[in-house]
Amino acid sequence: MAKTILAVDDSSSLRQMVAFSLKAAGYQVVEAVDGQDGLEKAKLQPIDLVLTDQNMPRMDGLQLIKLLREQPAFAKTPILMLTTESSDEMKAKGRAAGANGWLVKPFDPQRLIEVVKKVIG
Repeated sequence: MAKTILAVDDSSSLRQMVAFSLKAAGYQVVEAVDGQDGLEKAKLQPIDLVLTDQNMPRMDGLQLIKLLREQPAFAKTPILMLTTESSDEMKAKGRAAGANGWLVKPFDPQRLIEVVKKVIG
């Protein structure tokens, strides 16, 4: 059965690019338009990996990660930040919130697939 990835980003073009790349590699993708939407969709089905942007309306990526980590179902689920934010300070905040890794936009689709395969197979 295909692994399910939750892709959270307020940019529809970026979500489409992420979804297209992941689906082509055999993953199922659930798309969310911001952190609030991502949190709601995460509760509806099992998720194997979360990819989230940082800067979004309603709820940013760090807040989403913190709220997901509070739920037993997401205590060990890999969460990767996919964002334009690349400062050491922001990466430290991401790790503190519970992020497992960091990818900087614009991303290379092949690199995204490589990282996802390393993280969830």
